Amino acid sequence: MRNMSIFALALALGVGVCGADSLNVCLVGHYYTGGQALNVYISDSYAYVADVDSGLRVMDVSVPSSPYEVGFYDTGGSTWGVYVSGPYAYVADGEDGLRIIDVSVPSSPYEFGFYDTGSHAIGVYVSGSYAYVAGFDAGLRVIDVSVPSSPYEVGFYDTGGETYGVYVSGFYAYIADFGTGFRVIDVSVPSSPSEVEFYDTGGETYGVYVSGSYAYVAVRWDGLYIIDVSVPSSPYEVGFYDTGDDACCVFVSGHYAYVAARCDGLRVIDVSVPSSPSEVGFYDTESEARGVYVSGSYAYVADGFDGLYILDVSYFTSDITLKNDVKPYILTLSAYPNPFNSSISITAPAGAEIEIYDLRGNVVTPFTPTCGRGVSPKGGHKNTGGDEIVPHWGKMSEGQKGVYIWHPDQSIASGLYLVKARTADGQTISKRIVYLR
Repeated sequence: MRNMSIFALALALGVGVCGADSLNVCLVGHYYTGGQALNVYISDSYAYVADVDSGLRVMDVSVPSSPYEVGFYDTGGSTWGVYVSGPYAYVADGEDGLRIIDVSVPSSPYEFGFYDTGSHAIGVYVSGSYAYVAGFDAGLRVIDVSVPSSPYEVGFYDTGGETYGVYVSGFYAYIADFGTGFRVIDVSVPSSPSEVEFYDTGGETYGVYVSGSYAYVAVRWDGLYIIDVSVPSSPYEVGFYDTGDDACCVFVSGHYAYVAARCDGLRVIDVSVPSSPSEVGFYDTESEARGVYVSGSYAYVADGFDGLYILDVSYFTSDITLKNDVKPYILTLSAYPNPFNSSISITAPAGAEIEIYDLRGNVVTPFTPTCGRGVSPKGGHKNTGGDEIVPHWGKMSEGQKGVYIWHPDQSIASGLYLVKARTADGQTISKRIVYLR
């Protein structure tokens, strides 16, 4: 907890409290990287974090709830992006170009090769023997890394704007260009890349991910664009979703696009029907979600000054969910007043199992559904410590809500608490509340 009074924190973050809200996504682990985490790549049991202030950080995430740093390498530049292939981490290191770091021993990374791109390297993608570097105002740079200790440039393409993101699939490099939109570059001859077409997103384009016949493009202030690239020379928009804030990175896994939307945290978008994307989950992180990588049942989020978040997204990755094509409905969880000093009224989905946690993860007040009509303390009596819960009963049907009141007793200290609701079909939503005695 930062050195800030509860009241000041509440004022600074608002009654919702920044990072308080979530839907179908749960926080399981967190690690401060020491600077500003901008990007993350997962390989085996390690998270490689590009920290713009402190270089490449290597985290052991074999136990997602307890990540810890095993090694780091201070690149000396401004570390923006990272891509891991084999025993090497390829780092887009700002004004210092491309750095190639040997991570064969994760606890002892060291620089094996570098290439000065002559520009501000923002992002990197490795395919075959080439590293494709998003070079900001220098466009796309193509670097031969067949001999990692001696990389050299074989080709480049000036997009005319500011190249932020790059994704390579087949013979094409798909470019997120901050000033000129979405560009499709033919790299079948790496020494002579050429543009085959572009699509003007109308906004400031940050990130791109290609899956199947679609390019998923993160556009600042706008959100997620879905562009059909089945014919690379004729890309066209098929769908769009407004993520709310700066969409700056996107990762696609299965039927879902995971968007890092800065102050709006991680947004999970169902793209099973590309023409009709819809939000089905989110987690509001504490700082600014800048990068995201999904592996297994977890989403790893580079959250700026708040470091690395590890989020459970098993609701979207489980076999049961995909097999039955279950589409989650939107849940809401509200609390009023917030902050509060004597009692708080909480409105939750009907029949939900509710728990209130302190910041150490201890359950302060658990509830369970009673007769499918509302919520009550587990066991049907007062909880340990004497917390009094007053449920408001009523006839409720599917989609309706239960209202109940929490009266903390004298043993409950002032502070931040997390209210978590879980429905019968496994969806979860949470909200932080501030108790001021």
